[in-house]
Amino acid sequence: MIVSDTLTEVQAVEETVVEETPASAPEAEAAKPVEAAKPVEAPKAEKAEKPKPARAKSTAKKTRTVELTLTVTGTAEGEWQADLVHGTQRVVSGLVIPAIAVAKAAKELHEDIAEGIESVLEAARDQHRTRMEELEAELARVKAQLAELSE
Repeated sequence: MIVSDTLTEVQAVEETVVEETPASAPEAEAAKPVEAAKPVEAPKAEKAEKPKPARAKSTAKKTRTVELTLTVTGTAEGEWQADLVHGTQRVVSGLVIPAIAVAKAAKELHEDIAEGIESVLEAARDQHRTRMEELEAELARVKAQLAELSE
């Protein structure tokens, strides 16, 4: 009987502790003997009132991207033009660019780009050399004809 009286006293003390200090309920449960352990349910209102931890705001910078489209077009004759579009708005259209500027820019961008541009420029140079030789030959004929007329 002494055991049951002690058990009743422990239960009465535990109930008093739970009613007076709800935050110390886990401590009271830890102090219970194993045989006398009865689960004490906390009211549902206390469970719902627990505040959720606030989310920490990210300190990472958000990267803003800018969409620019540069289109450089060239002809076999070595004439180059540039078009620049920002998003959907055309900023520059048909701007004439010297071939040397295109070659320099291509070298700065990447070796593969420079090789592609250089092959187009070399073809244009060959075409201009051929045309220059034709014109020089024609000029020589015209000078010869002019010399015949002047005699």
